[in-house]
Amino acid sequence: MLNYLDRSLMAALAPTLKADFHLDNAQYGWILSAFSLAYAITAPLAGILIDGLGLTVGAVIAVTAFSLTGAATGWASSFPLLLGIRTAFGVSAAAGIPLFGKANAIYLEPSENALGTAMNQVGISLGSALAPIIVAALMARNYGWRTSFVLCGALGFVWVPLWMFVAKKIPAKEIGPREFHGAASLKILLRDSRVWGLAFATVFIMSLYTLWTNWTTIYFVHDWNMTPEEANARFAWMPPVFGVMGGFFGGWLTFRAIRAGTEVLKARLTVSWLSAALLLLTAAIPLMPSRGLAAAAVSMSFFWAVSLTTNLYTLPIDLFGPQRAGFGVAVLTCAYGLMQAFFSPVIGGMVDHFGFRAVCMAMSVMPLVGMGILQVTAHTTARAANDATGDEG
Repeated sequence: MLNYLDRSLMAALAPTLKADFHLDNAQYGWILSAFSLAYAITAPLAGILIDGLGLTVGAVIAVTAFSLTGAATGWASSFPLLLGIRTAFGVSAAAGIPLFGKANAIYLEPSENALGTAMNQVGISLGSALAPIIVAALMARNYGWRTSFVLCGALGFVWVPLWMFVAKKIPAKEIGPREFHGAASLKILLRDSRVWGLAFATVFIMSLYTLWTNWTTIYFVHDWNMTPEEANARFAWMPPVFGVMGGFFGGWLTFRAIRAGTEVLKARLTVSWLSAALLLLTAAIPLMPSRGLAAAAVSMSFFWAVSLTTNLYTLPIDLFGPQRAGFGVAVLTCAYGLMQAFFSPVIGGMVDHFGFRAVCMAMSVMPLVGMGILQVTAHTTARAANDATGDEG
């Protein structure tokens, strides 16, 4: 929650920051791009660090770092300084999702991983939903945008001692190499075509996720002529709430299919294909006749985007095991960051020149493209399993 609260403040405050720093949508996109590029480059290193140091120590370091850099955003006094601070924040925030993956791999059974990822999505969506609510409340009381960053960043220093206490009471089961003989070394993992297939698929699958986590407030300001305060208070918090439901729904569907006897990988892909197909309805969002229906349509788009994401981020654990869970999930995090770094200025430019109608239509088909890549990757996994069975025979 803290990781995405600090990240989502930028989206909730985007119209205010654009006015204060005299930015257009493309320049706002470049801020997202700087954060995302740093996030992408750092994520694999964060995954290696988490696998090496363990979940407890890795979480303390990560939360302390992103809380400090998140709070520092409140002291930015110029566009270059804002850009630099958000780049540093991208470096420190990159460990968040790999930590989730490591926790799931250590504590959960394979059939439970998708529901575990859905529970992670509760924290992500709660942070994303709280950001516009906190911003609206503070701005209404004339505290200014800087207070939001400082206050939310400070919450991390409340969490760290709580985490150390809980981790001591309920220690994680660290998975050693003797317990997982099939765990690949890092070098072998980087040569595995499935790693690159997952990364490439992520670029397309996560496109709508990045759209609604970063541009929802701007959408309601731009297309519905709302003030930032009104957009945040009335609508911007809604998609993350539906994201929680989507994460649990996608995780529950997979869990139910696996319990009914469906092979794990097949169950995840089936639910993912369903989610990607329903995301085609994103193209209809700009055609909605009222603000309320537009908010409902955005919320449903985010619902299915998170349903798809929940199963996507479980696949590295299925394929590479708990020992390399931190790095495996970090590869997807890296791909997501690179995608966001590239797409954010493009989205901003498209909004400036063509509006959200063009953005929604173009991006609605991208999850299906990603699923095609993921399906090819799954066939590679199946062939590898068949080859291994043949060798044993």
